[in-house]
Amino acid sequence: MIIIKTPAEIEAMRVAGKRHASILEKLSGLVRPGISTGELDRAAEMMVKEYGDTPAFLGYKPDGADRPFPATLCISVNDEVVHGIPDDNRILNEGDIVSIDLGLWHDGVVTDAAVTVPVGKISKQLEDLLSATEDALEIGIAAAQPGAQTGDVGYAIESFVNKRYGIVREFSGHGVGRMIHEDPYIPNFGKSGTGERLVPGMTIAIEPMLNIGKAGIEMLDDGYTVVTHDGKQSAHFEHTILITETGNEILTKK
Repeated sequence: MIIIKTPAEIEAMRVAGKRHASILEKLSGLVRPGISTGELDRAAEMMVKEYGDTPAFLGYKPDGADRPFPATLCISVNDEVVHGIPDDNRILNEGDIVSIDLGLWHDGVVTDAAVTVPVGKISKQLEDLLSATEDALEIGIAAAQPGAQTGDVGYAIESFVNKRYGIVREFSGHGVGRMIHEDPYIPNFGKSGTGERLVPGMTIAIEPMLNIGKAGIEMLDDGYTVVTHDGKQSAHFEHTILITETGNEILTKK
């Protein structure tokens, strides 16, 4: 069921989104060769709690999972697509790329956003991947207008990517707000004029995941970390947005 948010919930999500954006910006500034993903996770938890808020992913048990997620952040490095588990033994190296995905509970509502950050100097190929994935997010957001359908968002992203990269199909955008994952499902591919209608008061997360190689993915034995099947790098960007009467508002943009 699609949940239309109340004015009070929307205002709370605006506050959450500004805090969310600030935390991701600070975390991105901490990324450097030699830092561990565990250290980034502890920094994120501290930042969230300093606001008086709660990490949304820590202790969250998705449908089908064997155990709750054990960290504040999903941190995914290089060929890890999403849901990587932070670890003090996982050290970032020059030339890596790292996706930082954060969920934040504030005043009974939750926001969800992610960025992919270079570690030091990266190759031109990876620069292009990060740029294209962030652009795909912007294209998807531009398509998420009142009266449009979820298929319009997926179609816009897929058309922009135009087979230059593999588009991950098993994971997608989604409704968010009262729960981390709500209806509707918002794929990063699809047919225009299909899917659920977007209406004012809906809050959704749009999150393209693009692979340098093919689209295929697989799950590691930890039950969470998703990697590319061919071992090539992947990038992930995400914003929580509000559908308004006249367009949309990016809630997790500083």
